Amino acid sequence: MESKAETPKKILTKKDITMLAIRSLYNQAAFNYQRMQADGYTLAILPMLKKVYGEDKEGLAKAMTANLAFINTNNYAVPFIEGLTASLEESHESREMIDTIRVSLFGPLAGIGDAITWFTILPITAGITASFAKEGSILGPLVFFLVYIGMFLMRIPIAHLGYNAGTKAITQINENMGPISHAANVLGVTVIGGLIASYVQITVLTKIHIASGHNLSIQTSFFDRIFPNILALSYTFFLYWLLKKKNVSPIMVIVITFVLALVLSWLGVL
Repeated sequence: MESKAETPKKILTKKDITMLAIRSLYNQAAFNYQRMQADGYTLAILPMLKKVYGEDKEGLAKAMTANLAFINTNNYAVPFIEGLTASLEESHESREMIDTIRVSLFGPLAGIGDAITWFTILPITAGITASFAKEGSILGPLVFFLVYIGMFLMRIPIAHLGYNAGTKAITQINENMGPISHAANVLGVTVIGGLIASYVQITVLTKIHIASGHNLSIQTSFFDRIFPNILALSYTFFLYWLLKKKNVSPIMVIVITFVLALVLSWLGVL
């Protein structure tokens, strides 16, 4: 793993990080089931990458390709990852380290961000302001709108927090590269494993007739007792085999999954 030990030259300014936070609004742009928010994420950080890599077109291409990898996180937490990525790209840290930290962060931040925004701030605000609106008070919609504006403006300090955290942590990261990389890899694999268990749901509906009034469910009486979610895990490995060993495109994998789901559902198997 390569990394520069000397103190890197500062290229990005506070204005660049602030603009990075504002462009984080692109995070949901071009959302798709292949790479989720990757296109919008890359679009948001692209001006920063161009400034960091300058005339180094090859380095810029590698950075853009790497940042187009799968990412799915909370929209209000993503400026932290973008700020942290900006500090690491500016320091020209190794591609492996930047990618590993990015992958290991988006899952936990998605959970924390969703819990704070979608399950706490907005429901409580909506409940309070709805009662105002029900009584005909203008404070209802006005307060809700101001809270939304406040959440938007919070993107800016969050992006600066991520950038400063990355800048300050680079020395420590370089000194403890091995353990940090290993820990980030373990966390990243855990996050992806959790996503597989959450996203891939396969339930067999077929039942075996044993006697009059008695049917044996293959799903609950067989698969769930032996190894819960074994079908989801097996299908994930099957897709990995197609992508890695057979070089099947992700679009074709989605089509295969879509067709199998339709056909097996029509046959009553799933």
